[in-house]
Amino acid sequence: MLEQVRGAGLPAAGTPVVVLLSGGRDSVCMLDLAVRALGAEEVAALHVNYGLRDDAGADERYCTELCERLGVALAVERPRRPEGPGNLQAWARDVRYAAAARLALARGAAIATGHTADDQVETILYRLASSPSRRALLGMRPRDGRLVRPLLGFTRAQTTVYCEERGLSWREDATNAESTYARNRVRHGLVPALEAIHPAAAANVLRTAALLRDEAEVLDALVAAELGGDERNTIELERLAALPPALRRLVVQRLADAAAGRPVPGAANHADEVAALRRTGKAMLDLGSGVRAVVERGILHAER
Repeated sequence: MLEQVRGAGLPAAGTPVVVLLSGGRDSVCMLDLAVRALGAEEVAALHVNYGLRDDAGADERYCTELCERLGVALAVERPRRPEGPGNLQAWARDVRYAAAARLALARGAAIATGHTADDQVETILYRLASSPSRRALLGMRPRDGRLVRPLLGFTRAQTTVYCEERGLSWREDATNAESTYARNRVRHGLVPALEAIHPAAAANVLRTAALLRDEAEVLDALVAAELGGDERNTIELERLAALPPALRRLVVQRLADAAAGRPVPGAANHADEVAALRRTGKAMLDLGSGVRAVVERGILHAER
């Protein structure tokens, strides 16, 4: 497993890495592999104690003891839960990755997560149900900027075997069994139901996503060519209107994402409206998330 992880996105020796450590088996497996591959001096761990569960303190103590045993520096964040309504899981994710980004920037490090093939299947199915877009089917990338996911080619069963063979214990999060969260319903309901239809259902989802990611590289190149390269990010409005509908949507989505510095959900849905600006005479159209399509002298770009 160690050699496979080395070739699956884990940085080369000499490059620091920050491992997101929850205390669960997958993150414990990732931390141990990182230490074996890079050496403890190149590895740091981040644990976020949200204080949302009665055993959150025990999770933090476990992570502290594990890092001491492995000789790894540990940073602990204890954010305060925001008051009022909101997506708790989204808040927790944003806090975790923001803290990881700060730590990684200070160390000049990559960020490694313990996401597995099982997480990939669940992510794709959840996004497919909740977000009608091509991006939903692509799943998580093995590498996304500083973020790397070296365990995407392994299952939870494999990380379990690894931890057992290495004599590593882990913490169980009881909330993973609750049906309150949609992701848990995907894990415990939808995935088993699909596997009852066909035993290779999960493997087929992963294979389909891999094929689509390969094809996405071709589509991305087409979009970049239409926009004149990554730096310019503009297109003549008449040219946009002449593009096939699928490519037009991708171009508008790329413009919006580039302007926002992050994905803008649903921007592609406005592609036909943007193309119609040449007839309406309007110079601006809202694409969502604070991003606007702007036409100046027949040239289209997006801005915040």
